Amino acid sequence: MTPTLTARALWIYSGFTVALMALSAWRAHELGTWAMEVAPIWIVVPVLLATHRRFPLTTLLYVLIALHAAVLMLGGHYTYARVPLGFWMQDAFGFERNHYDRIGHLMQGFVPAIAARELLLRLTPLARPDMRGGWLFTLVTAICLAISAIYELVEWGAAAALGAGADDFLGTQGDPFDTQKDMFCAWIGAMAAQWLLARWHDRQLAVLTRRA
Repeated sequence: MTPTLTARALWIYSGFTVALMALSAWRAHELGTWAMEVAPIWIVVPVLLATHRRFPLTTLLYVLIALHAAVLMLGGHYTYARVPLGFWMQDAFGFERNHYDRIGHLMQGFVPAIAARELLLRLTPLARPDMRGGWLFTLVTAICLAISAIYELVEWGAAAALGAGADDFLGTQGDPFDTQKDMFCAWIGAMAAQWLLARWHDRQLAVLTRRA
């Protein structure tokens, strides 16, 4: 895998993402819920295109962002409580509810962990070997938990503003501890990403920063 995408590859990647998003809007269960679920994609894709020339990201991070976008689009199309994959998991493992939203919150920790790690290693003194280790892991995990907490506050704001109209967006499915479980999944995702992908990420970063 190359350390980053070419400009042409990024435009193709972005166009494919936008096409998938349009497809996810077609016959979506509830268009307002879809719009709220996929809103982060409308923010991230223009940022990636605008910053690619002066600050390209690793290919690993671009791929992870695309996977996260796919998770958001699928959840937006069906609403998280109605995604067929979640029903399959419910039947296969005997779950009491559709747990697709847990996948979404796991990704909410997994993907931002690599994004935070990349920015910290490229823009702060944490790139120094003596500054890595526990500090890097701790800061990345804390950033992901902060993102998760902000998202839960957004959900609270939606609930306060829309009342029952926000039920599909919240996707709590009657669980009074849904917020805490969502943040737990993000925490696990943030740590798992660092444990599983750190060496791969470091190799791509080493090549990318040498080219800069």
